[in-house]
Amino acid sequence: MKIIIAGAGDVGFHLAKLLSYESQDTYIIDFDGDRLNYINNHLDVITKKGDATSIKLLKEIGIEKADLLIAVTDSQNTNFTISVIGKSLGAKKTIARIDNPEFLNNCEIDFKKFGVDFMISPQELAANEIKMLLNQASFNDTVAFESGIFNVLGAVLTYKSPLVDLKVKEARVRFSSIDYVAIAIKRENVSQTIIPRGDTTFELHDQVYFSVPNYSMKDLYPILGKEQFNIKNVMILGGSSIGEKTARNLSKDNFIVKLIEKDKDKAAALAEELSDTLVINGDGRNLELLEEENIRQTDAFIAVTGNSETNIMSCLVAKSKGVKKTIALVENMDYIDISQTIGIQSLINKKLIAASNIFKHIRKGEILDMANLHNIDAEVFEFEVLENTKVTEKPIKDLRFPRDAVFGGIIRDGKALMPGGNAQIKAGDKVIIFCLPESIETVEGFFN
Repeated sequence: MKIIIAGAGDVGFHLAKLLSYESQDTYIIDFDGDRLNYINNHLDVITKKGDATSIKLLKEIGIEKADLLIAVTDSQNTNFTISVIGKSLGAKKTIARIDNPEFLNNCEIDFKKFGVDFMISPQELAANEIKMLLNQASFNDTVAFESGIFNVLGAVLTYKSPLVDLKVKEARVRFSSIDYVAIAIKRENVSQTIIPRGDTTFELHDQVYFSVPNYSMKDLYPILGKEQFNIKNVMILGGSSIGEKTARNLSKDNFIVKLIEKDKDKAAALAEELSDTLVINGDGRNLELLEEENIRQTDAFIAVTGNSETNIMSCLVAKSKGVKKTIALVENMDYIDISQTIGIQSLINKKLIAASNIFKHIRKGEILDMANLHNIDAEVFEFEVLENTKVTEKPIKDLRFPRDAVFGGIIRDGKALMPGGNAQIKAGDKVIIFCLPESIETVEGFFN
């Protein structure tokens, strides 16, 4: 599969990194020589310095043979232009990153006629992610599959969790009445993701990811040492497009929302646009203002200004005032890895979310859905099982599945089934798989 990526920023780099684990024929184009040098030193892809809107350049790298052209530069207009030119020159499929989310819901214009097959908006995706995190507020990461029949939930183990110091197999015996699968552990100050085995020990401050059927979600709270709580009052810092979209989403779902915006003109415009949201013109870093706006009675604080450090610090302040749930938008990818050590429940990066969303279009096999977990460099896939595929040949325990992958759940006829070693996958099933990047291609082979 030949893939051309226009733009070597965070989205382009993360895509290229995911693709570098596979035998894809990947090119990445950018003006910035330093970015391309960094990619050359770290990834096995082909880089090309120049303008991705150049017909000559695109022809030089064989655009007519491209299976996929992904335009993820910082400019929406440039991305549209690249997609239109690339499609005209023979690219089979094009994806453009856009900043204006209204394009996604526009029924009046068929963008495919112009050469843009798919569009993704990082802002729209981030706002949807925030809403999902609030709906499962006790967890710092959450992904729902098949409308919540199975859920992947992430949480940090505290001293209140009875899992701490237990081996995985011991926990399964002690909590045998609860259906769950521990699919990944991100250990404090350890870069590698751990795929839990029977003799793996849960440790204090581990970030653990579980795959849980909907009927067991309420039972997971006690073994994590957490209490289930609902979010009603929400305060948003920053009137960015993400802040505006989040306020609109939450207000529609009957959350009580306050939005603080420093710029007077922007605050006035937001007040007109968001009739169900209380918009406050002020500096959200001002402790006196936060106290005046009853920060102590706020259930969730969401910081989505354009400054990562402001978002992190304001969330820490909110937490110190007793706010139950804090979410910070960060641009620096390095901050994602330290979220569990600095005391903020959830850090999100819109570019990482966008890259994972685009990656769905690259996958082989019958993939219905996929998601990226924020604190680890890995993916969760939902496969549809076809007739006569390798995964149906034997029980799970005899499949010789990669050690860097694990079955998270089986959905059969709309019902959740646990993926025990004796379970037999059948055609028509939908299967949840957690997988580290280096094993993605091998896992796909089981479903092709």
